[in-house]
Formats: sequence, structure tokens, C-alpha cells
Amino acid sequence: MPNERQSKIARNSLLLKSFPEQIREMVLNMSSWSDYDRGETLFLQGETAQAIHIVMDGWVKLYRISPNGGEAIVNVFTKGESFGEAVAFRGLAYPVSAEAVTSCEVMRIPSIALLEAMRKEPEIAVSMIASTFAHLHSLVSQLEQLKAQTGPQRVAEFLLELCEQETGQCEVTLPYDKFLIAGRLGMKPESLSRSFARLKSAGVRINRNHAEIDDIERLRTFSEEDPVEAWHKG
Repeated sequence: MPNERQSKIARNSLLLKSFPEQIREMVLNMSSWSDYDRGETLFLQGETAQAIHIVMDGWVKLYRISPNGGEAIVNVFTKGESFGEAVAFRGLAYPVSAEAVTSCEVMRIPSIALLEAMRKEPEIAVSMIASTFAHLHSLVSQLEQLKAQTGPQRVAEFLLELCEQETGQCEVTLPYDKFLIAGRLGMKPESLSRSFARLKSAGVRINRNHAEIDDIERLRTFSEEDPVEAWHKG
């Protein structure tokens, strides 16, 4: 059984928050929670998918190994975010590997639990579609950022995604591994450092693994500016 903190995070996740209470309780009771150390593997590319995961705390990365042996980061997930839905329902092989990039806690929902939930309440399939669409939208946004935004703007967007509020001041926690953020944003680590420095003009200060944002709206405006203007301001 989940404790109060675990239950609250799971209930507020995009995947489960619109489930009827009875169904949500059933899914929680069929799930398990695991702690992972930094660098520990959750699953490997090619393994058969049998579960959906929700991050309770910390950071998890999804990545692929390219033919030349390099690592390509597909996405990173933090508290309340889920991954693995599409392949788990069909029992397909994972197209990526998952690794803890900080100490983290992950909720594991057996795919059979959600299939049973959908048999009881077919309407919750809409929630599953919404969660899968959110992942697709995220990948499309990443592609759009690579083509249409400067490095500092991509970093600004990344920080905005971590904010738990829409306006005012905010402090967000970054993964310790800046190489991870750079890979996620299609940048080199040295470019990421320069981008952080440029964001000082937009009211962002980096203190170890924390980013202090003076004004969320100001940072959002910076991220949406014409790229030429953004470079001049940097």
C-alpha cells in the first residue's frame, strides 16, 4: 500500500488524476514502489514492456545507444511524470533504456492493472490517450525548439517546464548531471554553460543544482521572442 505522499503524487499525475476514485484505488493497490540509486537501470532497450512507470521523486532518463556507441537522450522525467504507456499495453519491446540519473523513487504499475481498469471503466482510455499524446507533444516541441529557438531559449523552456506555478518567483531543482540537460536539449555541455550565463539577463541564477527564477512571465517572454532578439539580449 502506498503511503500518503506516494498516493498524493500518483493521484495528481497526468496518467491517473482523471480516473474514478474506485479505479484509481484499485490501480494503486496493484502497483509497487522502488528506490533507485544514481546510474541504476530500470529497464533496457529490447526488454519486453510489462509496466508503466511514474516518477515519485528524482530524475529518470530514457536513452538509446546509437550504432557508433554514442548515447542519445530521448527524454527526461521527474516527479509526477509517467512513461512507457504505449509499449506496455501491447507487450512490445522497449525502444529505449531507462536509467536513474539521480537517486529516485519510481512507481511501477503492471500493465495488467490498467487493462483491468479499462475493462471496468472504458472511459479511462481517454486518460491513457491524453498521457500518450502528452509524450508525443513533448517530442514535437523538442524538435521545434531545435529548429526555431536559440540555445538560451531552449534552456528557458526547459526551466519553465519544471516550474510548479504560472507566475511570480520560482526555484526549480535540476539534475546534478548537466550533461543530461545538454543532451536533452540537443546541446553540448559547454553550450549549456554559456546559455545559463545568458539567462542572467532574463532573471535566472544557477546555484549548483538549483535555478532561481525572478519572474516566470519574464522568462516565458524571453523564450517566445524572435531568436535574433533573444541573442542580442543575451
